[in-house]
Amino acid sequence: MPAAVIFDAAGTLLHLREPVGETYARIAADHGVALSGPRIADAFARIFRAAPPMAFPGEPPSRTPALERAWWRARVRETFRATDATAHFADFDRFFAVLYDAFSDPTSWRLAEGAHDCLAQLRARGLRVGVLSNFDHRLPELLDFHGIAPFLDFCFRPGVSGFAKPAPEAFESVLSHLDLPPGSAVYVGDDVGEDGGAAARAGIRAIDVTTLATLADLPQRMND
Repeated sequence: MPAAVIFDAAGTLLHLREPVGETYARIAADHGVALSGPRIADAFARIFRAAPPMAFPGEPPSRTPALERAWWRARVRETFRATDATAHFADFDRFFAVLYDAFSDPTSWRLAEGAHDCLAQLRARGLRVGVLSNFDHRLPELLDFHGIAPFLDFCFRPGVSGFAKPAPEAFESVLSHLDLPPGSAVYVGDDVGEDGGAAARAGIRAIDVTTLATLADLPQRMND
């Protein structure tokens, strides 16, 4: 049995109630740009995969929220350019502000099925439990709103650790924080391709959350 379980956030513990492309398309339409959700979603996926890490080593923590917001502004601008280079917003900054606020709203997210039961079981076993995510400074509020913050011992984000997944250093920073050796932790996420490979290089077993019926099945899977 491991000593710690490290969860991804978006796509693992939390899920959007509306697909990203549909949210972008709906709010863009309110600002005079009509594009389909699937086209935007395809462009977003390509832009997100190619984006630089949302990590700002050397910057003071007080600047992190503004830097992360600027990072997202650049990705949103690139997404619409990749979707349709002729698309034009009369006031892009106003559109972006509304879009950014939409994803900041905790009610735009739902807790993964079985998450509460899973976390309670892991803590009852005496395991240390937390999050390693490429999310930004808005994540703690989302975790708190959905009632799982009390179960978590740590919440590592690029703005905190200075490293973004899939860099092995992101996983190593968690082990260092917990003062645990490689091989003593499990990582649970929805991208066990790149992230799982990075976890393995840090000596951490990876479990693909998409292979579980619900998160409540995780404690049993960890015994297999």
